[in-house]
Amino acid sequence: MPTHLPYLQRPGSLKTALERIRTAATPERVTGDFVSGTLNLKGGTGAALIPYLKKVGFVAADGAPTEIYKTFRNQSRSGVATAAAVKYGYAPLGQVNETFFKLADKDLRDLILQVTGAAADNTAAKLTLLTLKTLMSFADFKAVEADEAEGTAEEGKGQQSRSIQTEFVKLGADTGRGEHVGGVSGRVGLNLAYTINLNLPATTDQAVFNAIFKSLREHLLSPDD
Repeated sequence: MPTHLPYLQRPGSLKTALERIRTAATPERVTGDFVSGTLNLKGGTGAALIPYLKKVGFVAADGAPTEIYKTFRNQSRSGVATAAAVKYGYAPLGQVNETFFKLADKDLRDLILQVTGAAADNTAAKLTLLTLKTLMSFADFKAVEADEAEGTAEEGKGQQSRSIQTEFVKLGADTGRGEHVGGVSGRVGLNLAYTINLNLPATTDQAVFNAIFKSLREHLLSPDD
């Protein structure tokens, strides 16, 4: 099954949007009115922005700005937040090459083609590369590496890193994804609940019931499964 990576038909509009997001007040919800009014991105260009921001973790499923969005607006931590968004939104690339963001354009293009299975002249693949490069231009992966090396010793950085991790745990739970993002390990598990209906035999033999529930514990209720 083909892997789809997020992209915009007009990649340059992402640069405009992020620059305006950085200076505009944070809204309660990122809506069409906010995009067309505050960000001044009209028509199809503005309409495509919200789904993209959701895919890269800037906006939650309900339209609320995430911690990534809020941290991005902090000039000193903007690059770290964007790096987290890159790793989250383009996680399939990271599964093949953990440092895909360091690749030269040709190698990154080849990786996109490998992951998506697209043809070399595929328009979506070209737009994916251009959109990703635009997003990465705001990212600071060296700052992420520095945070990891320092163990986020400074309280402000440590708090924001924890907030980003918490945000991606929420996003991962919403989307079923559990990647390592933003230099912070935010792996998410999938928890399932089962309702088991048993038709018990008409017997008074306690050994029968013991055998049934022993089998349930061993085959259905084991925490290691």
